[in-house]
Amino acid sequence: MRIGYGKKRLRLAAGFLAGCFLLAFLAVPLPVSALSDEEVAAPSAILIDAGSGQVLYAKNAEEQRPCASITKVMTLLLVMEAIDEGKISLTDMVTTSEHAASMGGSDIWLKAGEEMSVDDLLKATVVMSANDAAVALAEHVSGSEDEFVERMNERARELGMDNTVFKNCNGLDEDGHVTTAHDVAIMSAELIKHEQIFDYTLIWMDYVRGGETQLVNTNRLIRTYKGITGLKTGTTSQAGSCISATAERDNLSLVAVVLGCSTTQERFSSATTLLDYGFANWAAVVPEMPELPAVPVTGGMQSQVEGETGTPGSLLIPKGKESALKSRVEMASSLQAPVEQGQTIGKVVFQLEGQEEILAEYPVTARYRVEKVTFASSLWMLLQSLFQL
Repeated sequence: MRIGYGKKRLRLAAGFLAGCFLLAFLAVPLPVSALSDEEVAAPSAILIDAGSGQVLYAKNAEEQRPCASITKVMTLLLVMEAIDEGKISLTDMVTTSEHAASMGGSDIWLKAGEEMSVDDLLKATVVMSANDAAVALAEHVSGSEDEFVERMNERARELGMDNTVFKNCNGLDEDGHVTTAHDVAIMSAELIKHEQIFDYTLIWMDYVRGGETQLVNTNRLIRTYKGITGLKTGTTSQAGSCISATAERDNLSLVAVVLGCSTTQERFSSATTLLDYGFANWAAVVPEMPELPAVPVTGGMQSQVEGETGTPGSLLIPKGKESALKSRVEMASSLQAPVEQGQTIGKVVFQLEGQEEILAEYPVTARYRVEKVTFASSLWMLLQSLFQL
């Protein structure tokens, strides 16, 4: 009896230790799993965090390639910016030019002289990838497609898309019309800052011309992928099958770009693989700002000044390490008056515990001005004190 009882105690102790080990193992955040190039069928691909632009995966992402109708991401960006600036409106009626009506490939068969609203042209461009509608929009914004394309290239330079050259606004194959997966991701992240674009990218089926022309979205991920928000597909003989896919879950916004796929299925599966990898391994966390200590002021009308900082944005961290996010406040030891309102007096630093890499820094600025003490101000303070006695 005594021996059996001892064995039972040993088994219980072993089970307890094993349980503790398992709990300890589960408490340790797992490292981000790697995504191999073999898992992504596309010859050129990239995954970025839309908020920060941080690259989470890349495969030949700086290789120049044609991108077919992914070109329209820049066209749509310039149209959205023109709407925001009040240059054009959704209700504007656009008269189709001979040039716009002459476009081939995917189109909605616009006829020269036909009128269509900017709203309907946007639907046709986004949902149906209509080349003629894209040209009509370009002409409405800039007067001609050539002038619009010039602005496309200027905007590309402004965004740091250094490996992109646009020759047209719709992506039809043309010598020298090239970009990269990374550049496409940059302009896609910029486009989705204009949330109005989602009114179009999430349409599965709609109509223009009073119901006469049906539009069906070329991006089937909007019906199959959780959190999808867009964005644009493209296919030509030179570019192959391409897609810029955007999705958001739990405040994490991702952009997956694949270029040069051999089939439509390959582009969708590659984009899905990239997005799945991103959501499985990364999290967007909005950090809490720590309490900010006041900073002593020498020779000022006040003995100290309080600080303030802006609202922090979300930080991209490996999933499972949310609790490891730590903040550190670094403030000036003292300040000499005068101190100007908005003057930098310190910073808040965010890091993952045990790592040297800084995830974000936010400046701390003076909440108000602290005047320098002068003879007149000292006399005034003395008189105020006397009157209060």
